Amino acid sequence: MGHQFAQHHAAEVPASPGEVWAAIATGPGIDSWFMGRNEVKAGAGGTVRTVFGEYTPELEITGWDPDRRFAYGSGRDVDGRFIAYEFLIEGRAGASTVLRTVTSGFLPGEDWADEFEAMSLGGELYFRTLVEYLTHFTGRFATPVLAFGPPGTDWSRDRSLLCRELGLTETPGRGDAVRLADADGPEDRVVYFANAHAIGVRSADALYRFMRGFAKPVIAAHHLFGSDADADQARQAWEAWLSRTLA
Repeated sequence: MGHQFAQHHAAEVPASPGEVWAAIATGPGIDSWFMGRNEVKAGAGGTVRTVFGEYTPELEITGWDPDRRFAYGSGRDVDGRFIAYEFLIEGRAGASTVLRTVTSGFLPGEDWADEFEAMSLGGELYFRTLVEYLTHFTGRFATPVLAFGPPGTDWSRDRSLLCRELGLTETPGRGDAVRLADADGPEDRVVYFANAHAIGVRSADALYRFMRGFAKPVIAAHHLFGSDADADQARQAWEAWLSRTLA
């Protein structure tokens, strides 16, 4: 028993094929929208390595056609588990690009449904963050910040507390104004994405993401575009913010 899957996303973005390629096929580009710290060893047969807390996958590049196609994935485990990512880039007139992505793989076991749901909702968040990055921050690279909320709490409760602290209703929608008191000072912030497992917020110099975790119930996975961003200092500040908000 298990589940074979393929998830498809597509969007037209106001960026050139070269700018899209820089976002999806370089370490600094991936750092600006995906998760954790990333390193790309370029070319077919190279690797994409991600460090996200204790999760450190290293996936083989299986397709390398600059400005057109980028693909990478894991090997197949004994139980059949694997995951693969493919990005297809198509330039359009007027300096825009159509980006299509496919995430495919196999989840083994009888309890694959919960993992598949989390993967599907997370995949939506990452794709919409990539689109937001290519729409508002093309040509800039971010400092990724990873902070964990306090253990022993419940996501449903935590999500309600997050919405209240952000000045949002229990069902936030794209474009909703956000109230966020942090070290960056007051500025306009809006929701760019929300689903059952995540809330994404955009400001002039950052993409903030509040996500459901598992070992730790809440994860803040942010991207800071300011030239003076300090990842460790920001992590400490956001972990303190999460502890206060979710107390």
